[in-house]
Amino acid sequence: MAEAGDENLYAAARDIARALGKDPSAAGDILQILSGYGATGNTSGNSRASTASRGDANLNRSLNSLERQISSYIVEDRPIWSDPVDSRSFLDAVDDLLAMAGDLRSMAGDKSVAVCISRADELIQQVMFRLQEEFAYVMDRASDTFDSDDEFSGEEDNDIGYDQIIVARPVTDYKIVIEPLQSSVIGDLNAIAVRMVSGGFGKECSRVYSSRRREFLEESLSRLHLRGLSMEEVQDSPWQDLEDEIDRWIKAVTMVFRVFFPSERLLCDRVFSDLPVSSVTDLSFMEVCRGTTTQLLNFADAIALGSRLPERLFKVMDLYEAVEDLIPKMETLFSNKYCSPLKHEAVAIQKRLGEAVRGIFMELENLIRRDPPKTAFPGGGIHPITRYVMNYLRAACKSRQSLEQILDHTGNDAGSETRPLSVQLIWVLELLESNLEGKKRTYRDLPLCFLFMMNNGKYILDKATDNELGSVLGEDWIVKHAAKLRQYHSNFLRSSWNQVVGLLRTESPYPKLIENLKLFKARFDEVCLMQSQWVVTDEQLREELRSSVAGIVSPAYSSFVGRLKASPEINGRRGEPFIPYTVEDLELRIKGLFKER
Repeated sequence: MAEAGDENLYAAARDIARALGKDPSAAGDILQILSGYGATGNTSGNSRASTASRGDANLNRSLNSLERQISSYIVEDRPIWSDPVDSRSFLDAVDDLLAMAGDLRSMAGDKSVAVCISRADELIQQVMFRLQEEFAYVMDRASDTFDSDDEFSGEEDNDIGYDQIIVARPVTDYKIVIEPLQSSVIGDLNAIAVRMVSGGFGKECSRVYSSRRREFLEESLSRLHLRGLSMEEVQDSPWQDLEDEIDRWIKAVTMVFRVFFPSERLLCDRVFSDLPVSSVTDLSFMEVCRGTTTQLLNFADAIALGSRLPERLFKVMDLYEAVEDLIPKMETLFSNKYCSPLKHEAVAIQKRLGEAVRGIFMELENLIRRDPPKTAFPGGGIHPITRYVMNYLRAACKSRQSLEQILDHTGNDAGSETRPLSVQLIWVLELLESNLEGKKRTYRDLPLCFLFMMNNGKYILDKATDNELGSVLGEDWIVKHAAKLRQYHSNFLRSSWNQVVGLLRTESPYPKLIENLKLFKARFDEVCLMQSQWVVTDEQLREELRSSVAGIVSPAYSSFVGRLKASPEINGRRGEPFIPYTVEDLELRIKGLFKER
């Protein structure tokens, strides 16, 4: 009963001191007055020394009482939070201890309370260590009872057996908030966190919290099937394997920053609400997210620092755009000072990915330059380097906006309408055309040289028409390239069929006409046989060439035959001269020119 009276006495002194404006000397005087009240009928006769002595004794008794109460919980082997009644009583005792310690510090000028302050601080430290253990216990217990698969799927199925695999439904809108802890658990964690922060153990509380939540995130990330490759493993992995990993990475990073991290931020805010300092919340959130964020960014960084082979462009662009989409989310989620280094690292990695893209384009240029003429490509058809480059550029332009951003890293000249992307692509096409010019020289037949350039030029023009690539190249480039194509067409006719038709354009005497007709037949047969083996893949171009040849040969042959038949020298002879072909025969032969492949 005496101990209870001491506690009541101390509480009364504390309340009166607070009412008086928390004046330290007033609190000490009030405690001393109350300590001596009722002890004797003549208080005015007691000395100040005896009053102070009794005050110290009462402080000690109050502290002893709290120490015994708290120690009974601290020495328990079982978790305090295994019993809601015990946890509530323990928190009340902790509140009393923290309040007493605060009041004692307000009287720190009085040497008589120094010993009590020291004892209170030592007891607080023991309490904080136990609260730290209890905080971990509450989190571990909650994790054991939480089925994250059910939470992800958003479905409950009481009929699912332990031997069945729970499959989450595909996430499409990402409008999901994971609530991995029940409200009652969050309430318990918050109650402990408030006391630990008040007792100066905010960092320790944050450390326990973040370590448990990191484990949850690591487990969640593993379910997204990321391999967690190191920098060295990324550099040593086959590109095909890395392409698959990049696809998984993009899905994972979307899930992490749209679902996992916002959910963790919400949970963090709830667990550490009502704290006297907000830094614990921000620090805890950073520690929770740092490991996962670093793992994800390290993979993107390893890709950025890897090989510059041209075939890597498209996946590197996918990564670049994924990181670009990531940064605004990081601006929102990582707005505090603790998280800002993570955000800055993401920005730096995006820049390195952009550098990788520029390096890949340089390697594409080198690839075109290094592709040697070697032997003539059969039939003058479309060369593989042409198909590769045009399909490459066309696919690259699907990421036009990002490419313009990357290639324009130094900024455009003021007022200039020329875009660096268009300059880059036109330069690549000039390299391609120069390479094709070298390859055409491998053909012995001049007409086949022009046919080769026409085939490849038509393919280039078709790939750059009515799509994003053509838009980037611009109308002027399209017009100029179409003009080149017409010139190749004209040169082809002039170098082959104009020579054949030249045999028919003569006003020679009759014997010479007969000779020229024989020469025409032989040359016509030779050219038809040869050009029937040449390749024109494009059906429209094939028909245009046949029509052009017929447009030259048929009128000339018809006119020649007419002149031959009308020759004065044919009069008096028996019958007409031998005419090897009718005009229809020629046109039928011409329709057999060029094969599709």
